[in-house]
Amino acid sequence: MLAGAVELAREAALEEAGVEGVGEHVGVQAEDSAAATHLFEALHAGYVGWRWAVTVAHAGPDEPVTVSEVVLLPGPDALVAPDWVPWQQRVRAGDLGVGDLLPTTRDDPRLLPAYLYSDDPAVEEVAREIGLGRVRVMSRQGRLEAADRWYRGEFGPRSEMARSAPASCGTCGFYLPVAGSLRAAYGVCGNALSPADGHVVHTEYGCGAHSEAEIDTSPQVPVAELVYDDSVLDVEPTRRRGRSERGS
Repeated sequence: MLAGAVELAREAALEEAGVEGVGEHVGVQAEDSAAATHLFEALHAGYVGWRWAVTVAHAGPDEPVTVSEVVLLPGPDALVAPDWVPWQQRVRAGDLGVGDLLPTTRDDPRLLPAYLYSDDPAVEEVAREIGLGRVRVMSRQGRLEAADRWYRGEFGPRSEMARSAPASCGTCGFYLPVAGSLRAAYGVCGNALSPADGHVVHTEYGCGAHSEAEIDTSPQVPVAELVYDDSVLDVEPTRRRGRSERGS
């Protein structure tokens, strides 16, 4: 009875959408033993792929089939807006401008109260100063996310600059290691001539401004072992000839 109530469902859809708004019957879906939903094509402009969904119900053997609700729903090929995302999650790196404020939530998983212990010795040192240090510090999750982001970034070991560098930052005199648990893998570049100056760099990153980089200054053109100097003249004295010798 529920599956056969097509005309009842169409009348309900026409009442909601108007004569030009309901197309062909495209199927029926069972909701449970007492209800089913009939689907009709929506013909309204701008709703291509949408369907009118009319749910009908049956209360018992001697009861008629009735209409429960009529709604417009997107079909599998419908053009729909993307899922709504809270504004805090829509913000990306570089979106923050001059004068903008970006507050964090109280339950931000990247932060934790400073009085809680962590696995970072530098954080624990600050956390002991309850009331004198920072209110919150980065959690383990926050540090791991930052480390992964820096690793895959412009100053990570996989960048084009790092692959062509003569040596890595870990052996450079301008490399300033950061404190805490990230010290083993990250530091800050202090070379004003480097493209990474002032940025967090991975210890395996590198550039041509490495403190120990050397340039081969030997001549590229081979020089012969025997050199002729035309500016020096070799003078050989000759014996003066006599008169008899000149007249003969």
